[in-house]
Amino acid sequence: MFVTHANGSPDDSGDPEQAWRFFPYDEPYPNQQAAMDTIAEALDETRNVLFEGATGTGKTISALVPALSYAREHDKTVVITTNVHQQMRQFVEDARAITREEAIRAVVFRGKSSMCHIDVGFQECQTLRDTTRSIVDKESDKAELSEQAQTLLDQMREGESGAADARSAVTDELDAIDDELEQLKEGNYCEHYYNNLTRNTDEFFQWLFDDVRTPDEIFEYAGKQNLCGYELLKEGMEGIDLVVCNYHHLLDPMIREQFFRWLDRDPDDVITVFDEAHNIEGAARDHASRALTENTLESAMNELEDVDDSRAESARNVIGTFLDSLRESYEEAFGFGEREQVGENWYDLSIASQGRRDDLTMDFLQSYEGRGIDVEVELALQLGKRLDEQYEDEYKNGDATTRQECQTLQAANFIADWMEMGGELGRHPMLSVRRDGGTDDIYGRAELYTCIPREVTRELFEEVHASILMSATLRPFDVTEETLGLDDPVTMAYGLEYPEANRRTFAVSLPALFSSERDDPGTQETIEQLLADAARFTPGNTLVFFPSYSEAERYHERLRGNSAVDIDLYLDEPGVRAEEMRREFVGKDGAVLFTSLWATLAEGVSFDGDDARTVVVVGVPYPHLSERLEAVQDAYDRIYRGKKDAGWRYAVEIPTIRKTRQALGRVIRAPDDYGVRILADKRYTRESSSMGKYGVRGSFPVEERAEMVDITPKKLKFAMLNFYNDHDAYDGDPPRP
Repeated sequence: MFVTHANGSPDDSGDPEQAWRFFPYDEPYPNQQAAMDTIAEALDETRNVLFEGATGTGKTISALVPALSYAREHDKTVVITTNVHQQMRQFVEDARAITREEAIRAVVFRGKSSMCHIDVGFQECQTLRDTTRSIVDKESDKAELSEQAQTLLDQMREGESGAADARSAVTDELDAIDDELEQLKEGNYCEHYYNNLTRNTDEFFQWLFDDVRTPDEIFEYAGKQNLCGYELLKEGMEGIDLVVCNYHHLLDPMIREQFFRWLDRDPDDVITVFDEAHNIEGAARDHASRALTENTLESAMNELEDVDDSRAESARNVIGTFLDSLRESYEEAFGFGEREQVGENWYDLSIASQGRRDDLTMDFLQSYEGRGIDVEVELALQLGKRLDEQYEDEYKNGDATTRQECQTLQAANFIADWMEMGGELGRHPMLSVRRDGGTDDIYGRAELYTCIPREVTRELFEEVHASILMSATLRPFDVTEETLGLDDPVTMAYGLEYPEANRRTFAVSLPALFSSERDDPGTQETIEQLLADAARFTPGNTLVFFPSYSEAERYHERLRGNSAVDIDLYLDEPGVRAEEMRREFVGKDGAVLFTSLWATLAEGVSFDGDDARTVVVVGVPYPHLSERLEAVQDAYDRIYRGKKDAGWRYAVEIPTIRKTRQALGRVIRAPDDYGVRILADKRYTRESSSMGKYGVRGSFPVEERAEMVDITPKKLKFAMLNFYNDHDAYDGDPPRP
């Protein structure tokens, strides 16, 4: 099914051969053809695109083909980005397929930390680069002066007047350069980058553009030649056709500015393609939020102890007062028994107040005694910059083995932002604590949590030529437009093109699984039996998603103790890498995997064929209620005052349904694939229409609602038996109901 809200029909734009010149396969699906036409028209009109396409229907190719065609014709660069590792690998495969159809120059870009051969931090790398380039420049100057000295020596031998004096001046300059070079080489510099600057690297770039190379391949190839692949990759990005990268290269304003400079492109010469675009909202919040730990404040105070500078007293006063207020605030914020609950993960404490600034700010203002917070913060910033330059020089000159970070500068910058932005709409002051794993002591962290992601994303979408945002779960489009700050985008969506007979979606009329109902013994017994039936009547593996890890563990244990269930059971647990378990799970036949819907296995992971024939979502998996979530709800309610339940809809309901739809998309990944999707909670049934904002069936797209079949728990096994029998899926005799 194809749905479009673009101006005009999806197939009335442009020259198809021009729009599809990069298409790497025999022919597109009907919906791909329409999507490419619509995207081509949008790019001509400099409009953004919101593009929802069901899993496995070729969204990446549908976006890249017209984007690359337009970029080639108008001298622009396409940047495709994701925050899901598996999608990054898929991008590489798609880009390689395109290069076999039409020659393009493509690079896959990753952060410096994962490509550095000597394992240094960002600041150290910057210093090493500057020093290394200075060495190479000095060596170039020396070579030039040596050539001049030889020429003057020849002139002296020929008796030219003035040649001796000129040569003496040149040799004096050569001696000075030799001294400078000796001093630079006694300090720290990078041998790999030195080789980049002094060797002929044409062979590297020929290898790089012979195919689409992954960062791991570049790291290995450059390492064998003692070169810095990361710096060569940056150098080779100029004038590139296609770049594959991670979200943070675009969402972080400072990194983005540098990234575009490496591309040698103005923002208007860049077309961005965001995959899994339903994740942009959360990623933008992470990039915009600022945090500072108690440990950094303590380090700043230690750093300032022996500093002989008139500004040090002001810096110690303002930073020390903020440190004391931070400690005082979290001690006062602990409720009864709450301190004992703190572990090695950050634990949020409430400090927000109605009608005034937060408790930490108020304590800071009341405790502060000095020349004025603004004045002393400015003096601390000035001193921090001076100390940072000192650390830079010490590392550069070899007086230090590492490039020290200036804690005073970090602390002063954060305090300035906290005081300036802490009261703004959409900025929520937070205080968190955790235990030090080494000492078991508790320490705190102040954080300015960003609730409104469009403050980060709007500028990006306004400055680039156009952006294509694609996902299997991007609707409702109006919510995406508003939360990300998009102005009048073209919107389109198409569902699974695969035969509808290959799938069933059952909405099971369990009780609404609110917290009280989840603890009811009768309800638990019904869910246990439903899961046992789903597993037994599935000819292959079953995925089961729950609102939380604890619920997943509960039913994993119940089925493990059920003597009638003789199948392999797997439990995905928090803090444990899931990939190894996933590989073992897909190697089984008839296994069940229990996990949280908010875990990594709910999206961006493929389960093909029998790897997962049935998927079950138990309950409506609302995110954990927290102060952060409440802050986001409140911010949306305040921004969209005229919209009923805007905070609930934007912050809770829509993200939850998107997560649920992502989980359902783990099955039916190819045209000949088939499977069953089960939504176990009456809030998914037609009965939900009488449940107000808690009835979620109406939040699914209309064509997905049309496929939902309401069913009772006891009849589910018969419906599954009939469906899988129709597909001759059972190996041997089918199970008996």
